[in-house]
Amino acid sequence: MSDTTLQLPSGFTFEYENLFGEGKVTAAEIAALSEKIGAAHQAIGHMRSTGEVKAHLSKDGTPEKVLFTQLPYVEDGHLNSPASIARLKEFGASLRNKVDAVVSFGIGGSYLGNKVLFDMHCGEFWNLQSESDRGGWPKLYFSGNNLDPRRTGELLAQLEREARLKGQHHPSQLYRVCLVVISKSGSTIETTANFMVLYDALRRLTPPIEVKVVAVTDPAEGPHETVLHRLARTHGWPTFSVPDGVGGRFSIFAEVGLITAACIGFDIDAFLGGARAMDEACQTPDVYKNPALFNAVLKYLASANHGRHLEVFMPYADYLKSVSEWYIQLLAESLGKRTDREGRPVYYGRTPIVAVGTTDMHAQTQQHQDGARDKVVQFLRIKDWGKDITVPDVFPSETSVAKFAGITLAAALEVARESNAEALAADGRFSAVFTLPKLSAFHLGELLYLLALSVAYEGELADVDAYDQPGVEAYKKIMGPKIAKLK
Repeated sequence: MSDTTLQLPSGFTFEYENLFGEGKVTAAEIAALSEKIGAAHQAIGHMRSTGEVKAHLSKDGTPEKVLFTQLPYVEDGHLNSPASIARLKEFGASLRNKVDAVVSFGIGGSYLGNKVLFDMHCGEFWNLQSESDRGGWPKLYFSGNNLDPRRTGELLAQLEREARLKGQHHPSQLYRVCLVVISKSGSTIETTANFMVLYDALRRLTPPIEVKVVAVTDPAEGPHETVLHRLARTHGWPTFSVPDGVGGRFSIFAEVGLITAACIGFDIDAFLGGARAMDEACQTPDVYKNPALFNAVLKYLASANHGRHLEVFMPYADYLKSVSEWYIQLLAESLGKRTDREGRPVYYGRTPIVAVGTTDMHAQTQQHQDGARDKVVQFLRIKDWGKDITVPDVFPSETSVAKFAGITLAAALEVARESNAEALAADGRFSAVFTLPKLSAFHLGELLYLLALSVAYEGELADVDAYDQPGVEAYKKIMGPKIAKLK
């Protein structure tokens, strides 16, 4: 094992040879930051045990706990309890072989994390498979993450088409749709508008469609009850929780994300087990052995001391592109802050960029290699794909393509990634690699939790509130009155 590789017992590795050492982030720089690093670790430990974070306030200006580090631990009294996980699984079982399609409505953290779980578990062609091939689990569509009228209309047309086909083949059976509406406030325009369009239209179709609704929202009742919770109570819809203390970008480990897992048969226990294993590995104060802390320190110093103000997150896997998109929100909302926690202007944060290998080696790598030296490229690779494909020798007389015969796609993919990394390093460009031993729920839990905890650590290093998002409110204040005028 290289002395620039941090490996966990699970086989998860963080290779930082091209981010640490002479001409990069140095041990001397880390030593000079040791007091801040120690304070950051203590602050996260305090948050882990109490939920308390220095100077963090909710949108209404009152102190608010931060509880995402509790989520991997399924215990009585926790946000994820044995009873709540059992209820999620029961909900999933109620859909299996009984519901044809689920439509998940959400935006931001109510969409991005759910899409990660779907892509990793189901892949692109899930909805084209037969019910038997899906193991009885329903099709799953996403909506409510934009106000695009074309796509919403086409989704409605697709559901109507599927209902009509089922009616032709099984005249006595209704097409069954479950609408899962995810919104903490219950009044997010993208989510709510799309839900109302489909809810109304599906119930008007001929032949009729059986429509059930599940609401995932703030569970509070009384004067603080959300409109979505009130609708659920009025109409008798089942509800799940968008919990206090867990921002949307961290909510993939809560019922917000786990409800999608339940709908498709994703292994919730293994996923939370991976997150728990990562959290346990990150409780050491030794920066060189704590993967989330070390990742945060390296990225913080690369930006502060070396001008690397952009981070390209580049998985070498098509179905992990959504991890990059989820990370975009995590990094941008957590660390893109105008002021520090004392109110002083700092304009902090790296700009995150989505890339996929090898696709974007033919699109972005020219900029990574020859453009401004302002980037860290964070690679993500899968060590063992399980099933691989060997290129056949179809055209042996054509030497320019025959040279690919006998090569596996996974081996070629890794050679491409290695070549990209080596070319960047040879020109003094910064990069690092996360390696998942295989693409599984457990290792996905490890990765996503490492990234979530990393931004928490970096927030402490930069002295910014990693859990609020005041910049989002600026456009909302402008948009609200404009929307009202449309009526």
